[in-house]
Order: sequence, then structure tokens, then C-alpha cells
Amino acid sequence: MTRIDLPQGTLDLLILKTLALTPLHGWAISERIQQISDDVLQVQQGSLYPALHRLERRGWIKARWGTSENNRRAKYYELTRAGRNQLDTQQDSWRKLTAAIAQVLQTT
Repeated sequence: MTRIDLPQGTLDLLILKTLALTPLHGWAISERIQQISDDVLQVQQGSLYPALHRLERRGWIKARWGTSENNRRAKYYELTRAGRNQLDTQQDSWRKLTAAIAQVLQTT
């Protein structure tokens, strides 16, 4: 399967969407994105954690310490109300952008 590099800003949207259902720790976020995308999207730890910190600084997610499935201490991230609003805004923008790109690509 060919890996696809994510356009800038897309990772934030994927993280927000992944956290919309349930709080997760960092490793689980990257695993979930990879699983849902059938291994096409692979988020490297070097990209994930700076993105999580950026989203936390913006107030779109919040973090708390908890215990992971394998009994290790882990930081769990969850959406805030502002994050949910941002997710809605970004999803709408993404749909408009991809529809416009698809329209251009279909032109012969």
C-alpha cells in the first residue's frame, strides 16, 4: 500500500475527528488513523506530538493522565467544546475544498 503525505493542516483535522468519539492517548490516535485509513495514512510520532501540543495550546483539546491498556501511564487527549466547533468548521472547509479539487480534476 502506498503511503500518502498529509497536506499541512490535515493532521489537525484527523486528530480532532479521531478524538470526537472518545479520549485516546497519542499512540492510540496514530493507530486509529492508520486503521481507519486501511494503512494509507501513517502518522509519525515526530508529527503527532507537536500537533497534539499545538491543539492543546489552542484550547481545542485537553489532556489528562491515565493508565493505558497495557497498564502504563499515558496522557489521554479529548476534545473541548471549542475543539468540537473547530472540527465542524474544518470538516466543512475540507468538504468544500475536496469537492472543488474533484471538480477541477474531472475537467477534460
